[in-house]
Amino acid sequence: MKRFFCLVTCAALLMFPSAFAEEEDDLLIEEVIEEVVTEKQKILDTDGSDILTVTCTGDFTIGGDSRKRKNIFEDELSAQGGDINFTMRNMRNVFLEDDLTLVNFEGTLTDSTYIPANKKENQFLFSAPPEYVSMLSDNGIEAVSLENNHIMDHGQEVYEETQRHLEEAGIVWSNSEHLGVFEAKGVKIAMLSYLCIDRYEKLWDKVPADIAAAKAEYPLVIVSFHWGNELDYSPTNNQIRMGRLAVDAGADLVVGHHSHRMNPIEQYNGVYICYSLGNFCFSGNSKPSDMSSFVFQMRFRVKDGVCTPRGFRIIPIRISSKTGRNDFIPTPYDSGANIDSVLSTLRANGRKLEYAVQEYPLEWK
Repeated sequence: MKRFFCLVTCAALLMFPSAFAEEEDDLLIEEVIEEVVTEKQKILDTDGSDILTVTCTGDFTIGGDSRKRKNIFEDELSAQGGDINFTMRNMRNVFLEDDLTLVNFEGTLTDSTYIPANKKENQFLFSAPPEYVSMLSDNGIEAVSLENNHIMDHGQEVYEETQRHLEEAGIVWSNSEHLGVFEAKGVKIAMLSYLCIDRYEKLWDKVPADIAAAKAEYPLVIVSFHWGNELDYSPTNNQIRMGRLAVDAGADLVVGHHSHRMNPIEQYNGVYICYSLGNFCFSGNSKPSDMSSFVFQMRFRVKDGVCTPRGFRIIPIRISSKTGRNDFIPTPYDSGANIDSVLSTLRANGRKLEYAVQEYPLEWK
């Protein structure tokens, strides 16, 4: 009966959040969330082994440009009554129900207005107040890749400051030198991330060596790449080569971002390579020309400390809850036409990939 009540209440929370706004309902909501989190630990395979669910998204960019007095993100935050968690209202339940959510955090957490000399002419510089880190920790986002072309927007000291704020909030981070490790259901998941743009020659040997070392110690290794060309819907030859090198070295999942556009998925030697997950929560543009994207989820069978793949699904989304502008609230599509458009885009742009997946399931098999 308790599980039934939980499910009904969760559904009500999603459909009628304002109905639970009264203070006396806060404890009830907390109990429901705790119940959902507890239930996710009980997903078992047919032989009794655990199922580990991992969620990955594309670019997560919040805040604005410190060179400007106002920015579109702060304007929307004000319109949302100052609730910093407004961005995740339509995805929070997904992230709470999985075991690990990994996003590409593209920006900085700082109050500093310092701008390095080599960045002053950049079109975009991103920073958000340090307290905005709660947007991750409050919404079931446990890990971030921290290797992209905006992490140094305010210099090395701010980059290190951002790392501290993430750690203080309990968020695991990774880059090309720092292995992020998160434990779920007794399994330690290792994460590495790399900025590949103009750096491939320095990474051809480093990346496989790093991955092989991580795989020797951890049963599950996820590698994130920031690569490719902006606005491209398919990977370059360098991306394909690097992605497959990562798999050959021992990566169990490869995810990519930077193009701000969704790219197709390959299954190479039994491992999925998501070349670009596009945008997710993206405050860099009030109305991107393509607001469609998708969230990738994968399940692993866990038995005796060994992880084996159990399939994936995607969640087609618009990066906004509005059709006419970007309000930074990623929202799953409920229209068949919009979902079909995402699927057809992925299939069409995968035709030249040797190992492109043929189907993009929307539900778990």
